[in-house]
Amino acid sequence: MLIDGVFSGGGLKGFALVGAYQVLEEQGYRFQRVAGTSAGAILACFIAAGYSSKEIEEMLSEQDFQVLLDPRKTILPFPFMKWLHLYWRLGLYQGKALENWFLEKLAAKGVYTFSDLPQGKLKLVASDLTNGKMIVLPDDLERYGLVAESFPIARALRMSCGIPFFFEPVRLKVGSGETIVVDGGVLSNFPIWIFDKPDGKKDRPVLGLKLSRRQEERPGFKINNGLNLFEALFTTMKNAHDEKYISRKSEKDIIFIPVDDYSATQFDLDEEAKDSLMEKGRSRTVQFLKTW
Repeated sequence: MLIDGVFSGGGLKGFALVGAYQVLEEQGYRFQRVAGTSAGAILACFIAAGYSSKEIEEMLSEQDFQVLLDPRKTILPFPFMKWLHLYWRLGLYQGKALENWFLEKLAAKGVYTFSDLPQGKLKLVASDLTNGKMIVLPDDLERYGLVAESFPIARALRMSCGIPFFFEPVRLKVGSGETIVVDGGVLSNFPIWIFDKPDGKKDRPVLGLKLSRRQEERPGFKINNGLNLFEALFTTMKNAHDEKYISRKSEKDIIFIPVDDYSATQFDLDEEAKDSLMEKGRSRTVQFLKTW
């Protein structure tokens, strides 16, 4: 059965998405179009490039994710230097190693730019902080004077995965200036709306994979200090845009995968944690498909 897929962000929690994809593939579902943000963008790209769920599992299981963290080298070996880099470079890690990994894995399937995929096959979400707006890639690239067909997918993926303050943002050269682009999750962590048509009709069923509980099942925030306040503020802002699209009607097409016990930036996940996340994705999907 041909369907379209939309995958949410969640950093390293994205292993659960792979588990869900395994079950969908085993049950005969195939994705005609895919879209995602951050971790969901990674899965979307690999699916669009032609990777099977088994290949993705092997690829991720073999990868040491800590080698993708590439702090800038400094002449002065003082701990405070990394905070100076954060202040001036806007991120603890460069993100080049992450982008090169994306490039290597996509190139293995002969995919380099958006022209290597059928038109409309893949859509990724990023956040333009300079102009305060969302970017849908490749659709919006022309607005920045860039040719969508020749734009590297690895760079687009790096833009969608640029966790603020963690990775340095991508700086798009636009005219005589530059645009600062970060993780799409800042503005739309779950772009379930992305395949909507003006007339409300759908070309085929759209299935969403979301790394969270349903809204009514989520516990409230405990705000006892400034850090708690920032976390609650950022999470609320991140989810507010998408929640209005998740109505009772659309909930029936979304697989909610609760992964509250894991961190999005837990790059030192051990095998047990990876297996646990994948099993969460599998079990939730098996349960969901019984009534979908």
